[in-house]
Amino acid sequence: MSSTESPDTATAALPVPPAGPGRHGGAETVRTVTLPGLTLTVRAPDGRPARDDRAEEAAGDGAAAGREPALYVHGLGGSSQNWSDLMPLLADRVDGEAIDLPGFGHSPPPADGNYSISAQARAVIRYLDAAGRGPVHLIGNSMGGAASTRVAAARPDLVRTLTLISPALPEVPPQLTAVPTALLAVPGITGLFGRLTHDWTPERRTREVLALCYGDPGRVSPEGFNAAAEEYARRLELPYFWEVMERSARGLVNAYTLGGQHNLWRQAERVLAPTLLVYGGRDRLVSFRMARRAAAAFRGSRLLTLPEAGHVAMMEYPETVARAVRELLDSDVTDVTADAGRS
Repeated sequence: MSSTESPDTATAALPVPPAGPGRHGGAETVRTVTLPGLTLTVRAPDGRPARDDRAEEAAGDGAAAGREPALYVHGLGGSSQNWSDLMPLLADRVDGEAIDLPGFGHSPPPADGNYSISAQARAVIRYLDAAGRGPVHLIGNSMGGAASTRVAAARPDLVRTLTLISPALPEVPPQLTAVPTALLAVPGITGLFGRLTHDWTPERRTREVLALCYGDPGRVSPEGFNAAAEEYARRLELPYFWEVMERSARGLVNAYTLGGQHNLWRQAERVLAPTLLVYGGRDRLVSFRMARRAAAAFRGSRLLTLPEAGHVAMMEYPETVARAVRELLDSDVTDVTADAGRS
């Protein structure tokens, strides 16, 4: 496999679009879960009663009848809305929820100000423990894929299957088109970028991020573009917007440098859950060439490569990704049945 790179982008845009493309969409239920020092926004396809959860009420109703629980985890700069196209396509099979990680979407910053990959993984674990929804089918993109890898390695009891879409696993050196995003981790860069782009409209910012993340930005509908621009404008008004971006980017870069048992590739080798890996041939943030290494690291994994996709295949090709996830779930059911027959 070889990496296919588009012309370079001169600016550091959000690594993941803030909202979904809105091609399938549908009504959604959004609720808030409050835990000590942590508040998370949780999104699900409509059909669940909306409620404002407190720590003692965080335990959910369990999986809906006949459906196993699933949790979707977005990437750096993204939100739970990144899954609004994929979730409905799997809703007949899994009882899915998507979370806004601390500081992203509608979730406020964490009380401890920690945005490391380990902290993001702990947020996922704390939510799953409080909600009593494990083991889940865990699905992560980009930074969310790195955090999901840590969750699956540290708490195999919480993860039934693992799907990683362009996971942000260490790549040294990174492809050149990813360097501007990595620079967000440098202290002061986000403030400088904010000042230099102060006069940019939300529409221009949205065009930049779509060009960075999509293999073909033309696949985004006008409604999806407008939704992303509106969400971008909302976030720019948040007083913590640039700080969250800087600290989260730094947490991701720091995770790339960790050695020993905390190295993400070492943790990938410890994952026991059946794993699906999805890579895009036009991904400008996670190189297509990393697909082979990931397939070798995650034991017995399945690999889906989409030559025309960029960094967010679940937003560009949701039907194709949904089919691959269904095949993973079918194989998991077959394996469980076979194990039961041998016991």
